Amino acid sequence: MSKILLVDDDITLTQSLMKLLTLENFEIQAVHNGQDTLARLEAQQYDLILLDINMPILNGIETLKQIRQKYQTPVLMVSTRNQDIDRILAFDLGADDYLAKPFNERELVARVKAILRRSMPSSTNKDTPCKKIMFCGIELNINAQQARYNQQDLQLTSTEFLLFSLFVDKPNTLFSRDVLSLKILGKELSPYDRAIDMHISNLRKKLPKRKDSLAWFKTIRGKGYLLIAESM
Repeated sequence: MSKILLVDDDITLTQSLMKLLTLENFEIQAVHNGQDTLARLEAQQYDLILLDINMPILNGIETLKQIRQKYQTPVLMVSTRNQDIDRILAFDLGADDYLAKPFNERELVARVKAILRRSMPSSTNKDTPCKKIMFCGIELNINAQQARYNQQDLQLTSTEFLLFSLFVDKPNTLFSRDVLSLKILGKELSPYDRAIDMHISNLRKKLPKRKDSLAWFKTIRGKGYLLIAESM
């Protein structure tokens, strides 16, 4: 059973969401400010954090900053703030997805399930070999969803890891933003949705400088992105 930490200062909404997600067979715990969120993360592990922005003591943006300094737990931002700047900032800080209030309950459940599906490492046992891929000096452990360079963890979120591994599997292949949204985020691309762009931007910041001095990604305006293959 997946464990979710719900963070919102709206007590009525929190109680409603706890009932909804419990019916979906999730284990739910709730706190009402950022400070308590960080304390919970020190004590327990969670599979997903639902994080509001407008909260007392420590708001959602500051909380997300501190979460990403230590944890790669998937974060779904849920907020009444629906301006592009709010979404861009959240994705830039490492949010996996963003849902504006008020929202349809079924959409929330669908987003939660999509994030959990892509964030769960592949099951392993003694009969299942650990699948690893090397690309430009980066080792991708597919089972553990971990990327390492020079023995250092690149601290990719689950969304960033899956996005990068998709490109690595097919270098020099152009992927449209629509396809990337469906394959990685599990949703159709909506107008003005910049989630994929921000995840690509985060990858560009986190990936090391290539030894062949090439850029990692090429942006094809109006069409999408491709990962530049290794030079021979």
